[in-house]
Amino acid sequence: MQEFVFFISGRVKKALTIDPTVWIFDERKVDLETFFQTNNKIEEDELTTYTRTISKQWDKEMTQGVEPPNPNRDTNRIRYDRQALTNGSFGMPLNSFFRNAEPDIEATAVEIETSTGETFCFSQEEAYQLIAAFSKSGKPLKEDGPVHLYLADGSNEEEPIRNVQRIVFV
Repeated sequence: MQEFVFFISGRVKKALTIDPTVWIFDERKVDLETFFQTNNKIEEDELTTYTRTISKQWDKEMTQGVEPPNPNRDTNRIRYDRQALTNGSFGMPLNSFFRNAEPDIEATAVEIETSTGETFCFSQEEAYQLIAAFSKSGKPLKEDGPVHLYLADGSNEEEPIRNVQRIVFV
């Protein structure tokens, strides 16, 4: 039986074991059904994105006021979100995981190793733009997973890297 995890290792300070089954609840995930049509660039700086979002909300509340909670709206949103999660196709940008692994300065490239024996090589810059698909139509990628790797520009959208076992910084 195939393990449903993959590893980030090599010239890193912290080797990581990644379990993509928990990503469904992570707010960093992207909807793959719309990502390649609308957003071909992964935000590099999460703090900047967070600050921009909070600032926009602050400005809205200052000019328009705060809307009181509406239990019906929240219930409907939860029902919609649950339906989207059980039917959607999602991916996770890998850049934050790579930063957490803390690659050595000497590491110049990233190799993707698959369970079928294939190896794919990327520059670090390209690797930081990888998106790991972890579900398709609400189902985990059990047949040829645990993840499929896509380039953020969508250039391999029709033929992602499948059967990913290990991502190695070299």
